[in-house]
Amino acid sequence: MADDITLTWSAWDDLTAAQAYDVLRLRVDVFVVEQRCAYPEIDGRDLEPGSRHLVATRAGRVVGYLRLLEDGALAGTPARPRIGRVCVARSARNVGLASRLMRAAVEAAGPREQVLDAQAHLEGWYARFGFAAASDVYSEDGIPHVTMVRPAA
Repeated sequence: MADDITLTWSAWDDLTAAQAYDVLRLRVDVFVVEQRCAYPEIDGRDLEPGSRHLVATRAGRVVGYLRLLEDGALAGTPARPRIGRVCVARSARNVGLASRLMRAAVEAAGPREQVLDAQAHLEGWYARFGFAAASDVYSEDGIPHVTMVRPAA
């Protein structure tokens, strides 16, 4: 049941050691192990100033997560929130948790343009939250991705 899941925003430094471990474990379980994709999951961005982490817990256990970063202005691109690392533990799937995470992230990011890099097969799912493809499909670590943007409100 999704009703027994609590969502909490935190700065990385505000997570306990056990919570940080559980978040990294979930991300590795989903993105490295399940997807059979060896890549540097711990990329240094978790510690950036302004990064926010949305942690979903059930009975004290981390069952979902996403990261909200503040991307700086690059080559004519405005500074904007970047949503990433959206993941849900197998035990908490198919109850709408990923959608709850995304709705909370879109709301927290505010009315500015928002960006994310989606696995290409999830393009339609992210479109439900107002995102549209802004790039051709490209390969990231052997997995087809597409950059998607949600226009400013």
